[in-house]
Amino acid sequence: MSEPHILPPRPRDRLYAVVTLVLAALLLPVAFARHPGRARELACGWALRLRFPAEDLTGLTDGAKAAFTAARTDALWRHGQLIGLTSGYRDPAAQQRLFDEEVRRSGSPASARMLVLPPAESRHVKGTALDVRPYEGARWLEDHGPRYALYRMYDNEWWHFEHHPAGPPPRRPHPNWHPLPAPENHA
Repeated sequence: MSEPHILPPRPRDRLYAVVTLVLAALLLPVAFARHPGRARELACGWALRLRFPAEDLTGLTDGAKAAFTAARTDALWRHGQLIGLTSGYRDPAAQQRLFDEEVRRSGSPASARMLVLPPAESRHVKGTALDVRPYEGARWLEDHGPRYALYRMYDNEWWHFEHHPAGPPPRRPHPNWHPLPAPENHA
């Protein structure tokens, strides 16, 4: 599939990843003292909280939060890759504001739905959608996310992933895409 928004790697993102990994390694003994069975996860979480202080995992379903936490822990420790959360759960009013803003910007509800869905259809409102950063982290999650039931959903949004424990849903070109029904066979 073609990538509509290929972003060049930024040297500072690699530097942030190295610094965060070193910080996590330094925090590992403290994390081990607090909870030996979860030391790597705790140290990773602490280091990532320093790197991405504004992110908020509140409101994600327990399954989505656990999957995301496990994936980003694996990404950092095994591959030196950072995955930050730009947006997770959104309450219906916040989602409606985003949709309304996109309608104003793009000129119509149909064109707005190419990027933002109304609250009744948004997986962000359900607590199972994750918008991630940086681009390299999203690429890692696209490659390794299925292990955690996290799947990239749209061709036009490299950052949008959803938690689907029942298995991979079909990837779509954009949020408003609906497949045409199969033609009826009257033979």
